[in-house]
Amino acid sequence: MHSSSGVASGEARGRVVMLVHNAVKGDSRVQKIARSAAAAGWEVILLGRSPDRQPHTWHEGQAEVRLIPMSSPLTRRRHDFRRRWLRGPLGYLPTGVAAHRRQSVKAWQADLRVRHGLLVLAQRSGKAPALLPVRKAVVRGQQVAAKLLSGWVSLRYRQLNRAQEARRRLTGPWDRFQAVVWTKLMGDRAWRRLEPRLWDYEIAFGPVIDKLKPDLIHAHDFRMIGVGARAAVRGRVARRDVQLVWDVHEFLPGVNPGNNTLRWMPGNRAAEREYAPYADAVITVSESLGDLLIKEHGLRERPYVVLNAPNVHEVPDDEDIDAEQPNIREACGIGPDTPLLVYSGGAAVQRGLGTMVEALPQLDGVHVAFVVPKSTDGYVEGLLARATELGVADRIHVLPYVRFYQVVSFLSSADVGVIPIHHWPNHEIALITKFFEYSHARLPIVVSDVKTMAETVRRTGQGEVFRAEDVADYVRAVREVLADPKRYRAAYDQPGLLERWTWEAQAEVLDEVYSRLLPGRPRPAGATGASTSREVGSEAAAQGDYVPR
Repeated sequence: MHSSSGVASGEARGRVVMLVHNAVKGDSRVQKIARSAAAAGWEVILLGRSPDRQPHTWHEGQAEVRLIPMSSPLTRRRHDFRRRWLRGPLGYLPTGVAAHRRQSVKAWQADLRVRHGLLVLAQRSGKAPALLPVRKAVVRGQQVAAKLLSGWVSLRYRQLNRAQEARRRLTGPWDRFQAVVWTKLMGDRAWRRLEPRLWDYEIAFGPVIDKLKPDLIHAHDFRMIGVGARAAVRGRVARRDVQLVWDVHEFLPGVNPGNNTLRWMPGNRAAEREYAPYADAVITVSESLGDLLIKEHGLRERPYVVLNAPNVHEVPDDEDIDAEQPNIREACGIGPDTPLLVYSGGAAVQRGLGTMVEALPQLDGVHVAFVVPKSTDGYVEGLLARATELGVADRIHVLPYVRFYQVVSFLSSADVGVIPIHHWPNHEIALITKFFEYSHARLPIVVSDVKTMAETVRRTGQGEVFRAEDVADYVRAVREVLADPKRYRAAYDQPGLLERWTWEAQAEVLDEVYSRLLPGRPRPAGATGASTSREVGSEAAAQGDYVPR
């Protein structure tokens, strides 16, 4: 067994290399999985992507985290380096020369203004140099030339931008024709043409994985399944029985591609279809998503379900257990009698935060707290601007994230936890992290009528459901909860409800998966299924020729 940062080589049950496409911090599921697996005796090395192209390393519990520098030259496609002769025949080459040229002309114009000004001042002072009229005429002529040149540069710059925008999403007839041809010719291997940037992950992560010689690879989500599958193949070629676990956080066809090209979805789906059969076990976040994965990929067995539940008992060893815990009401500067609604999580249009802002004029005295990753996000700033227009800006508080183990206690002094998300495929199929966090904080929940969460709330009685994007119905739901909050909080007294929704229970499922794939490796003495370094009570917080097996 290889040496480990967290578990002595003689004690570790096997080396697990986890792969994630992000920088780890902020991804609570990945962090909890790494910590729990390491606490159960596995030697865990979590590889993420560095945000600044510099290597970083730290520990999550006993798991080692390494952020890998990754360049992305394949993000730019070959057409990004060519001139668009039909869409912008006068446009500059897309080499960066356009910005340089425009700035140079502006610099020339600035210099000419000063030269002309000096001549004017000299004339006023009576100390005009010889041939002043000629000099002024020359400068004026140069100013006219600079203005004409500026117009020419701006024309070419606009043509470049228009042509680039037209090609950015690859929507032209030729682009669509190419996508169809590559798909017909290559099948699921067509991602190599449609979404070649996936190779950037392989080139950055592949050599690191090979050096680590893992016994098991845990690949998170669709960008990493290919990286993990290829590494498993190389390991087996080297006569190491490498196992591959694929952890599916979202249903790829239901992901909002945002501003990506129209090749993004078919390319990533093709890559996922190619490598999904290589997984020895599949983990996902809900039974509903498991059903979709079986249908999408023809899986031979049901995926294991590891919920995005919070760890309510752990405080990291490097934290002061006696330090004062943050309180959301104190952070908002409001007293205990002020009605407080909280939303905790990512901020985006499809998350529905706009509904909460639009409703505030109808909810007298009610305050809203948005606990979001970045207060300067453009969407959040837009919400605050709208609140100002509505005259309710003084009742909205934008707060930063707290540490994962503090989330539940931080939220617990609010009155209502709100999940106002819009209808979107991935919003319908799972209980999301904030749902569990609100539940452990014993908050009544007001949730939009997305399928799984709405059904759960109606069944348990822990809150009210409203029609997504319907402000009036949202106001109704909030008023009902605020009128009798004890009724909804009482739902959490149902035997076993919250116990099923803990990370400790999910960690046992995770260890079961690893143990099945790497049998005969019992837990060492003192190892636990979940990472519970300190007990702080229930109120503390958050394709080739390879044949897949």
